[in-house]
Amino acid sequence: MSTTTSHGAGPADRVDATDWHTVADDLDQQGCALTGPLLTPDECHEIAALYDDVGRFRSTVDMARHRFGSGQYRYFSHDLPDRIAELRHALYPHLLRVARDWAARLDRPAPWPDTLDAWIEQCHAAGQSKSSQILLRYEGGDWNALHRDLFGDLVFPLQVVIGLDSQGADYTGGEFLLVEQRPRAQSRGTVTVLPQGHGLVFTTRDRPVRSSRGWSAAPVRHGVSTVRSGLRRSLGLVFHDA
Repeated sequence: MSTTTSHGAGPADRVDATDWHTVADDLDQQGCALTGPLLTPDECHEIAALYDDVGRFRSTVDMARHRFGSGQYRYFSHDLPDRIAELRHALYPHLLRVARDWAARLDRPAPWPDTLDAWIEQCHAAGQSKSSQILLRYEGGDWNALHRDLFGDLVFPLQVVIGLDSQGADYTGGEFLLVEQRPRAQSRGTVTVLPQGHGLVFTTRDRPVRSSRGWSAAPVRHGVSTVRSGLRRSLGLVFHDA
């Protein structure tokens, strides 16, 4: 886990103080990487409380209805709360370095410009104009099926989820799941407890892994194990629109 500055700093300061070399190494080894605290407990509570302010969101998804699992999540409108917008813009340049490195290994195009605003403009020009930032809510018995957050042809290869509640105090179960389909081998699973206020960086679609023929793309899906009790909420930051 990388370290950050104290809670007295703002979210962007905490992002910038993260040990991004360690994050990149963990992503290369596991396909996911924990940061230090990006939000204080009070900031987590403030963001979690936004869930009841329905006017902030463009849509609500009942997961059981769509057979995605069980639970509910809401997509923010483009008018994001300042703290969430600050986090996205602060995270993007750090994630961009990893994204470009991975693209080079896989001999793929790297269409992502230097700024998040320019990239989102490209998404909108291609018809991907819906906000994809998510506030998720799970109660006891809820879970999230393995999936990918792909909404069109333009994809940013990394995303971040931030825990808004504390496992053990606010809920039990509800671990983050990552399953990687390895080339010519059985799949590998990774289970991560998401600490309150910490970010988990993970691959959106696939990641480069070494093979006998050089670099191969290993497909990856993610989900959430069954919440056994309590209330688990999280903030999902996606870097392409839908």
